[in-house]
Amino acid sequence: MKAKPQILVVDDSDNMLEIVRRNLSSKGNIVYTLSNVIDAISFLEKTTVDLVITDLKMPHVNGMELVRHVRENYSNTEVLVITGHPSIENAIESVKLGADEFLIKSFTTEELFSAVEKSLKKRNDRMEANKPRQKTEVLDTGIIGGSKEIIKVFKAISKASKLKATILLTGETGTGKELVARAIHYNSAQVSLPFVAVNCGGIPETLLESELFGYVKGAFTGANETRGGFFQAADGGTIFLDEISNTSLSMQAKLLRVLQEKEVNMIGANKSQKIDLRIIAATNLDLLTLVEKGTFREDLYYRLNIIPIHIPPLRDRLDDIPLLMNYFAKKYADESMKTAPVFTDELIKVFKAYSWPGNVRELENIIQRLVIMTDNQVIDIAELPKTMKYSVQNGKNLNKTLAEIEKEHIVNVLASVDGNKTQAAEILGIDRKTLREKIK
Repeated sequence: MKAKPQILVVDDSDNMLEIVRRNLSSKGNIVYTLSNVIDAISFLEKTTVDLVITDLKMPHVNGMELVRHVRENYSNTEVLVITGHPSIENAIESVKLGADEFLIKSFTTEELFSAVEKSLKKRNDRMEANKPRQKTEVLDTGIIGGSKEIIKVFKAISKASKLKATILLTGETGTGKELVARAIHYNSAQVSLPFVAVNCGGIPETLLESELFGYVKGAFTGANETRGGFFQAADGGTIFLDEISNTSLSMQAKLLRVLQEKEVNMIGANKSQKIDLRIIAATNLDLLTLVEKGTFREDLYYRLNIIPIHIPPLRDRLDDIPLLMNYFAKKYADESMKTAPVFTDELIKVFKAYSWPGNVRELENIIQRLVIMTDNQVIDIAELPKTMKYSVQNGKNLNKTLAEIEKEHIVNVLASVDGNKTQAAEILGIDRKTLREKIK
């Protein structure tokens, strides 16, 4: 037998509660009534209902707070708002917070039945959803998307892969610069040859030269054997120099020689070695600005910038968000031996409204967390991390000081990278010391 819908009605008018209860009960619904928001919140902690019908204007705590509470905490419960004080502002605000229908007193019995029917149908449609709405477009290299912005990147990859010219990838942290570099290599004629990725920012300056160029036996204390560097390892294929902006001016001079002469000097060697490879560099900073500041060599910049490719931030390719959500959901559901969940339209809207300071990497982390921590087949706003819900709700608050906005942004960025201060500092465009001071 089909379960009877359970409905909670909240209104400070006893007459209204009785009228709605009697009418809805006549249609076979199980109806609960309460006269204030505080009692309603306590009731919902103990009882699962399909629909909450709430008045907006009530003493102490208004109905808008109940709408917000339900939407953030009960993904399988719909909300219907009724009010005797209609205004366009109330209507817009209640819909923004997640109300599905809006009724104005004095409504007819037919209008009540129609609104309740629509709300319950929406809930049933959501609960019965069992497959993603969109197919994912996935290249062998792992790049996902169909937006016009990412299509431009695909075209650039196709052209660049046919050449061995030096390539400069630009884009914010987490946009997928290494994926693009790999895509260029694995779509090129050198596909069977090495691809070597080097994070220049992750290797101490004192070790970077020996790691890149190698050294001969006896070149320095501890050099007990001759060892080739990353350039020799990538010979014939592709070397990817990530975070190129973090290299010192002296290292930049050595890299310039590699680009100009196509040869490397091992530490302690008397003679240089010829190499033949494609160099792809990447940065999340504006190199021209660094050139103006004197921290990056101008001649190296122009040597690197033969083929520039910019990878857009996630906020500029909103159409790709559902594709990415479904792809990562399937990926982590398969790893967890679960069925891939479905995301509600409301959740997708929130994802599109969010600023994504950590870009695709942040989106992947959140989807992974949702898949692992949520048992529901349908995932809604209620399952989102609090920091993300808070960020979206307050994204357009223009009544805050600059210091307050800065504080919120730093907190949100830290949350997006699971507290990793190095990544957060990169996204914020400040050094770790400055970030530590701001956290204090």
